[in-house]
Amino acid sequence: MINIAFTGGGTGGHIYPGLAVASELKNVLKDSNARIFWIGSSIGMDRALVESAGIEFFGIPSGKLRRYFSFKNFIDVFRIIGGFFAARRILKKQKAVLVFSKGGFVSVPPCAAAASLDIPVFTHESDFSPGLATKINTRFVLKTGGKIFTAYEDTKRFFNKNIHNRVITTGNPVRPCFFNADFAEGRTFLGLSEKQNDKIILVLGGSQGAAEINELIRAALPALTETFIVAHQTGPNLSWDIPASDRYKPYPYIKEEMHHVIAAADIIVGRSGAGIWEWAVLGKPMILIPLRGLGTRGDQIENAEYFKKTGAALVLGENPDADDLMAVVNKLEADPEKKKAMAELSACAGKCGGARQIAAVLKQNILGEKPQT
Repeated sequence: MINIAFTGGGTGGHIYPGLAVASELKNVLKDSNARIFWIGSSIGMDRALVESAGIEFFGIPSGKLRRYFSFKNFIDVFRIIGGFFAARRILKKQKAVLVFSKGGFVSVPPCAAAASLDIPVFTHESDFSPGLATKINTRFVLKTGGKIFTAYEDTKRFFNKNIHNRVITTGNPVRPCFFNADFAEGRTFLGLSEKQNDKIILVLGGSQGAAEINELIRAALPALTETFIVAHQTGPNLSWDIPASDRYKPYPYIKEEMHHVIAAADIIVGRSGAGIWEWAVLGKPMILIPLRGLGTRGDQIENAEYFKKTGAALVLGENPDADDLMAVVNKLEADPEKKKAMAELSACAGKCGGARQIAAVLKQNILGEKPQT
């Protein structure tokens, strides 16, 4: 039995791309008696998302890696240490031959534990610039002979030139279901009949929602619903209650049907985390509202600017209001050719096949194959 450990979590943006790689790796190792398991946070969403994909999950203590002063940092140091020893025991007992990290603060203890056991570590960075977890995990990658995968080609410049040969640009891994998304099923989920021709704006603030985006949609809703049906993933803690209607369809969370709903959407409004690569696979024009301010390192701004430069997205500035959003929406509706071009450029960006590329490299390492030239 070949045992392979995956790690990462804290948000769906870390877990879903990892699950995409796991699915692809299972396919390429199907004749090799391979088993994949996941090490993640013992609290939060990690377990539910991973186990729903049919992957065995092991929970460990985890502490957040903060770039600012907080008394919680002192407490979390002990959680990180506890996570290291818990991960080390799991890796030894499960006889892991490789660790693949999808990032997030929970990934650091398993990567450190793997390095202490001389288990090869591979890691993927979803954002334009490396996060703190990736920067730390890079040390373990270099120590164990692994590779660093990046979503963006320009991300390579954030690493020392001496290790550029260890950095591989793959794009962001996207789950297989997005390549089989069905437009009609998405409209059925939203309760739309085959005869309805209404355009759909899909609003996504991540799995937990986004208060800024929710308030923006609340203010813009009367204008939006004149032209569009608004499908809105609000998150579980919505602070206001506008009832669902034929023109407004709010959901705390869309899970199994998300790929179909994205396929049915004409425009997507949302943040600019790893999820934008799923939208790109389905060729969707995007209106991005990157997370800014305290508590963020600006990675979403960088991601948004990249997709803006490719022509796939329009980006709203800081503290946008309903008028700002409607100006951009109306601009797109008034220029169908631009909207079509954005969709085509979005689809072009999404054709990278990140999960397939990463799985191929992992397979080479696991089976001792020579890289293809």
